[in-house]
Amino acid sequence: MKINTKCIQSGYQPKNGEARILPIWQSTTFKYDSSTEMGMLFDLEKSGYFYSRLQNPTCDAVAAKICDLEGGIAAMLTSSGQAANFIALFNICPTGSHIVASSAIYGGTFNLLGVTMKKMGIDVTFVDPDADEKTLEKAFRPETRAVFAESIANPALTVLDFDKFVRLAHSHGVPLVVDNTFPTPINCRPFEFGVDIVTHSTTKYMDGHAMTVGGVIVDSGNFDFVAHADKYPGLCTPDDSYHGITYTEKFGKLAFIQKATAQMMRDLGSIQSPQNAFLLNIGLETLALRMQRHCENAKKVAEFLSAHPKVNWVNYPGIPDSPYYEIAQKYMPNGTCGVVSFGVQGGREAATLFMDSLRLAAIVTHVADARTCILHPASTTHRQLTDEQLNECKTPADLLRLSVGIEDADDIIADLSQALEFL
Repeated sequence: MKINTKCIQSGYQPKNGEARILPIWQSTTFKYDSSTEMGMLFDLEKSGYFYSRLQNPTCDAVAAKICDLEGGIAAMLTSSGQAANFIALFNICPTGSHIVASSAIYGGTFNLLGVTMKKMGIDVTFVDPDADEKTLEKAFRPETRAVFAESIANPALTVLDFDKFVRLAHSHGVPLVVDNTFPTPINCRPFEFGVDIVTHSTTKYMDGHAMTVGGVIVDSGNFDFVAHADKYPGLCTPDDSYHGITYTEKFGKLAFIQKATAQMMRDLGSIQSPQNAFLLNIGLETLALRMQRHCENAKKVAEFLSAHPKVNWVNYPGIPDSPYYEIAQKYMPNGTCGVVSFGVQGGREAATLFMDSLRLAAIVTHVADARTCILHPASTTHRQLTDEQLNECKTPADLLRLSVGIEDADDIIADLSQALEFL
């Protein structure tokens, strides 16, 4: 099936007489006729459901759909995009390990890696994703266990050079983990370029309606953890908390997601509720349609802003003026995302006046849903960062992040135009 069809048909296949639409299995527990059978589930000797903190049929069906969209072999829903990124990395990065991460990432993720995970004894080196390979090479250490980046950075809109980062990660025997939230698998499928693990904040375009917070981890199954067993004892040596199971021996290519589910989710409990998964699935059904409209509208808005005398700069990888236009054409020829970043004359104070003057676009701490919205990251999502850190993650203090919705483009532009008149 083509990806537009997969958005609707993948994940849940009802049998004769079953519900046509994915049901909500709103139950914490699942009944079995014998303690022996349930014991086999707890020993990972048998597949099935026994407690929704680990797995739930509604959540698994939606995870399977996203897995199919990305072209992976297994996926797991989480409570948020932050939970997805944390679990994906912590699953393979124990205390004492090191991560090489792009500096052009979402402010919350920058803080997760640079502050919270450091407190757990996991070090990180942030690198400029646009640096040459020789410079990036210097960031790796013997204890490096993963490379992390975003396919399109939020809100810097840096487009990742997959080929470069795949070469670097694999030459050091570690997987490349990429957050693919902004382009979604409709516009970019990182596994096709050699990426090993993909994460998403499903809160954004996948849900598409600002209704549900969630995340997902998708594994390509292509990274050979056994070939680098000394680096990944959690996957390649017995797990005492599961009676000595070795995940790579028992589950083969499914080892990464099996460990993330059986161990990480068991202990951290960062589950997505079945009701949220149900709503997410509804959003996924129109993902392909919405992404096309988001990109069309964003291109028109970016062109308008680029020509306006009160706008100092515009960054949108879908227009030729962007420094990332060529690389976006290479990896995302059918479109990028619906987010445009720009700066207005007058800096921070002018940015606040501009936002307060908007009528259609809402000021919200969100991005990538059907309604046009705007945010000033330096005073909100990236507020915890210094000016130096803001520049390091390519989010200057005057940057405005405009999430272009699927309304009529002329109405969006008219709203921006009238607000700019106040400057």
